[in-house]
Amino acid sequence: MAGNSGSTGFLRRFAQSEAAPGIVLMICAALALVLANSPLAEPWHDLFHHRLAWTPIAKLYNLHLWINDALMAVFFFVVGLEIKREVLAGELADSRRRRLPVLAAIAGMAFPAAIFLLVAAGDPALHAGWAIPSATDIAFAIGVLAIAGKGLPPSLRLFLLTVAIVDDLGAVLVIAFFYTTGLDLAWLGAAAAILLGLALLNRFGIRAITPYLIGAALLWYAVLHSGVHATIAGVAAALTVPLALNRKHDSPLLRLEHALVTPNGFIVVPLFGLANAGVALTLGEGGSLTLPLAIALGLVLGKQIGVLGSIVLAEKLKIATRPEGASTRQLWGLSLLCGIGFTMSLFIAGLAFPATPLLVEESKLGILAGSLVSALGGLFLLKGSARVE
Repeated sequence: MAGNSGSTGFLRRFAQSEAAPGIVLMICAALALVLANSPLAEPWHDLFHHRLAWTPIAKLYNLHLWINDALMAVFFFVVGLEIKREVLAGELADSRRRRLPVLAAIAGMAFPAAIFLLVAAGDPALHAGWAIPSATDIAFAIGVLAIAGKGLPPSLRLFLLTVAIVDDLGAVLVIAFFYTTGLDLAWLGAAAAILLGLALLNRFGIRAITPYLIGAALLWYAVLHSGVHATIAGVAAALTVPLALNRKHDSPLLRLEHALVTPNGFIVVPLFGLANAGVALTLGEGGSLTLPLAIALGLVLGKQIGVLGSIVLAEKLKIATRPEGASTRQLWGLSLLCGIGFTMSLFIAGLAFPATPLLVEESKLGILAGSLVSALGGLFLLKGSARVE
C-alpha cells in the first residue's frame, strides 16, 4: 500500500511539474522515431494513414487527419486563449514589457526563414517550406528550461513564454495567409457568420462556457470545408471567449484554459508527436540533404541570430532592457531553446508539401536534427549558468 501511495504521489508531482508536458512529448517523439526505424515501420505508418472503414466526416478519412485537422484544433484553441490572456492581462498588455519579446519573436521568425531560403535558393520546389524553421515549441522549450535546473532567473521563463506565444501568433498568421488554397466562398461565409455569432455572445455579456464550445465546434466544421486550414478556427473561436473577471476573479477564458491545458499537454500534443515524428533516418530514393539542412540551420543558427541579436541590439539602442538578472550566457542558451521547433514546425511541414510525402519526410529529419541540437546546446549553456557571470 505504501509503495502504491508513493508511486501515485510521484505521478501527481510529475504531472504538476513544468517539465512534464515536454518530457511526455520527448518520449512520444522518441517512440515514433524508434517504431519508424524498426520492423514495425509499415504497420505503424498504416495505423495513421490507412483509410478508415467508417468516418462521420468524409474529409477526415484516416487517423492522421483526425489528429492533425481535428484534435490539433484543440491545441490551437488553447494557443488562442493564451494569446488573448497575455494581450489583455499578461506580459503583452504592457507596451514597455512586450517590446523586447515581440522584437525577439519577429527577428526569431525572420532570420530562420532567411537562412532557409538562402540554403534552398537553388531549388524552387523547396521554397514553400520557408516557414518551417520559424516556429518555437512551447512545451519542449519550457521542459528543457525546467530540466536545466534551479537558480535561473524567473524572468527567463517569462521571457521564453512570451516569445513563444508571439511566435505562435506569427505561425497562425503564416498558416492563414500563406498555406491556404482553394477557398470555398460558401463555407467561408458560413464560418464568418458563426464567428460573428460568437463575437456577439461576448458583446452581449454571455458568460456560460457551453455556447462558446458549441460555436467553436460549428466554426471548426465550416472552416474545415472552406479551404482555410481547420485549426485556424481554434484560434479564432478562442479570441471570442470573454476574459472579463467576476468578483471571484474568474472568467470563462480562465476556466477553459485551466480545463484544457492538461489534456492539451498530455493527450493532444503527444498524440500529434506520435503521429508525425516517425521518420526513417535514411534518405529515400531521390532524396536530398538540402531541405533537412536548410531547416536545421534555420532552427539552430537563425533562432540564435534573431533572438539573441535582437536583445543585444535593443539594449545598445536603449529600446528595451534584457530580462531582469539574466546573464548573456543565459540569454544565449534561451535563444537556442527557441530553436526547438518540433510541434508547429512538423505541422507547417505537412502544409508546405501536401502533395510530396518525400519532402515532408525530409522536413522531419531537419526538424528533429535542428530541434535536438538546439535543445542540447541550450541545456549545456543554461545548466549551472546561475553561477556564471
